[in-house]
Amino acid sequence: MRAHLVRIGNSRGVRIPKPLIEQAGLTDTVELTVKEGKIVISRATSRRDGWTEAAAQMAARGDDKLLDPPTSTKFDREEWEW
Repeated sequence: MRAHLVRIGNSRGVRIPKPLIEQAGLTDTVELTVKEGKIVISRATSRRDGWTEAAAQMAARGDDKLLDPPTSTKFDREEWEW
């Protein structure tokens, strides 16, 4: 399918037909990337998609430990109140 670029202020845009939007499962927010001279429009994902599963896998492997031992500060010792 061919489309024309339309002027939107100083930018250009493309009108995407509703059937294509529905087929691709696009919502109001999309991701735009450039790959090999092509502009790719895809569904936007949450920045933290998969974090829950990754954290569970880390815990199962025992990889969810601190890298450095905790160190207290003057604030911790003298000013912090529980």
